[in-house]
Amino acid sequence: MNTLQVLVPVLLVSPIFRLFRRLGISGLFLLSALDSSFLVLPFGNDLLLIALVSSNRNSLSWIFSVLISVLGSLVGVLLIDLVMRKTGEKGLERFLKKEKIKRLKDKIENKAGLTLFVATVLPPPFPFTPMVMTASALQCPRRTLLGAVFLGRLVRFSIEAVLAVYFGGRLIAYLNSRVLEYLVYKHREIVSTRRRTGQPESTL
Repeated sequence: MNTLQVLVPVLLVSPIFRLFRRLGISGLFLLSALDSSFLVLPFGNDLLLIALVSSNRNSLSWIFSVLISVLGSLVGVLLIDLVMRKTGEKGLERFLKKEKIKRLKDKIENKAGLTLFVATVLPPPFPFTPMVMTASALQCPRRTLLGAVFLGRLVRFSIEAVLAVYFGGRLIAYLNSRVLEYLVYKHREIVSTRRRTGQPESTL
């Protein structure tokens, strides 16, 4: 059994996830903030959003849920930003390896806004938190950082919510399927190959 097939059902039945779900919209905000800060829980916020929207598919409340998720993410990113902006590039080495810092630094210095937007939209294993940490440590303008996160999360959460409205629980089943597993591991294979051959990991 692969990692993703274990991760999704474990999250759904975990006491922490059930606690956030019982809290409803407040839990969604808290988990969004935590998931976008230093506490990384892959797919946790996405699954909670899908679960809440799926339980009330006959109204437009999904729009409010999306906005709450986006707001929570912005709060979480702001917490990272406040810490890493003071820490600076030298302090970044306490959190990330030098090789990773160099790769992320090259991307951010060339196309900060676009790079952050893509990292915000795409799901794990794309390095969202390391990207935000690096951007803040390099003193990327806060307006650029928060603007990219806002747009990226808005796109990602809106897509998930609309899919949850139409497909409900079947969307969670998809997250636990071999299709997503294939996409994730295919990306890892491509990145690994490019690292070995010295090619850039991304065109960003």
